[in-house]
Amino acid sequence: MIPWDWNTTRQERAARFPCDGYLEMPVRRLTRAMTIMAPPGIVFRWLCQLKVAPYSYDWIDNLGRRSPRRLTPGAERLAKGQLFLVFEVVEFEDGHSLTGVIQPRFQPIYGPLALSYAIQPWHDGSCRLLVRLDAGATTLWQRVRRVMLAWGDLIMMRKQLLSLKQLAELQAASSAPPPGAVAQSD
Repeated sequence: MIPWDWNTTRQERAARFPCDGYLEMPVRRLTRAMTIMAPPGIVFRWLCQLKVAPYSYDWIDNLGRRSPRRLTPGAERLAKGQLFLVFEVVEFEDGHSLTGVIQPRFQPIYGPLALSYAIQPWHDGSCRLLVRLDAGATTLWQRVRRVMLAWGDLIMMRKQLLSLKQLAELQAASSAPPPGAVAQSD
């Protein structure tokens, strides 16, 4: 249901994500998803680029600088405590998920947040990129802010997922063998 969920299935909305349980207060879950015609490894590598840039509307949340269209060397090396977007990495599983909690300096603006990006591989080599954002609230003001956040996040996250999809699919297409190519054997 918009703005809480976008492009998701009932099973995806009901699924458990690594960010579930990081906030010790009532939360409203926002879930977004995108099918990407690229292998999970390529998608995860682009996901790591969120340490470098937001890949959303750059004129709004990247001071007008364009998010890189090439992978940044070293961005794939993740560690707890690293910063990405307005979050700090609290856990990750290489090739599969990236989870963060909001940095303390951003909490007065956005409220308590925990977020996970998770990749669900499909048998055909493509995957689903799923995002869960847990937004906490205990006061009336926090609940109002959470509704505004949900609408803003819907706009920004949709653009981010479409950007990551485009970049991952371009990379997958450029690294794929040409149609009709025969694999070489030694």
